[in-house]
Amino acid sequence: MALVFIFIMGVANFAMHKAVLESGHPMLVQLPSIFRSPGGRMSLIVEFLMLLGTMLVVANGASQWVWGYVAYSAMNALSAWLILSQRI
Repeated sequence: MALVFIFIMGVANFAMHKAVLESGHPMLVQLPSIFRSPGGRMSLIVEFLMLLGTMLVVANGASQWVWGYVAYSAMNALSAWLILSQRI
């Protein structure tokens, strides 16, 4: 059940990440070029590696990592909301 929960949060993280990349926010020009082009593919790979690593660790019995991924997802959601709502 924990893996399904992490997977659903991972899908949400990908959606938020892609929305921020496509927002055209002026802050994105401060990112290194490897994370911006083409289409932010490298940053999405990093996002995938975070999801995969957490799922592998939880699948091997370290269920406390779920809380770390919940915190990571909450920070992503807050950051995406701040960027997409033009609050920063």
